Amino acid sequence: MSSSTSRKMIAALQVSLDGFTQGPNGEKDWADSWASALDLIPDVDTFVLGGHMYPDYGEYWKAIHANPDRVPPFQERVPSKSEVAYAQSAAKAPHIVLSTTLKSVSWPKAQIIRNVAELQKLKGQPGKNMYVVGGASLVASLLNEDLIDELRLIVHPIVLGKGQALFSGVNKRLSLDLVEAKSTESGRVILTYRT
Repeated sequence: MSSSTSRKMIAALQVSLDGFTQGPNGEKDWADSWASALDLIPDVDTFVLGGHMYPDYGEYWKAIHANPDRVPPFQERVPSKSEVAYAQSAAKAPHIVLSTTLKSVSWPKAQIIRNVAELQKLKGQPGKNMYVVGGASLVASLLNEDLIDELRLIVHPIVLGKGQALFSGVNKRLSLDLVEAKSTESGRVILTYRT
């Protein structure tokens, strides 16, 4: 359990009803907007990502930030207002990328850290909440290290059958406390758990 004096580390992820963050071939087309998770986390000043997720994340949000009226990579439509707002917020916030393999990151305020101990140190420093963007492997490893304070899941009404399971890398039993369950008009359910 994390110290009450440190800032919160909150993971917010989009997940299918059967617990997958992407389909068997990496499909993410079932999530209509990747910006909606940020709305669930108040008072954020740092974004945390894993090294596998970062390259596509950086390319996608950098493209939206640079050209909000153009179709970005991995998408077939122009960005929504909430996606443009996310790109603007993300451009201002420091990004911490946990990776042992990446050599560099191109996001304006991004830095690579090589191990969880460095992330623990950053969490203990004064500041606002830290938003754990993902991916699933990073979230699992941070749950294993007791670094996640809250888990916010946007559960979509879709069954993928196979894919990247959200909790496949968790190596211990976790008991979570349900803080809030909220349904949306789109049929999604937003679940907030405290670890």
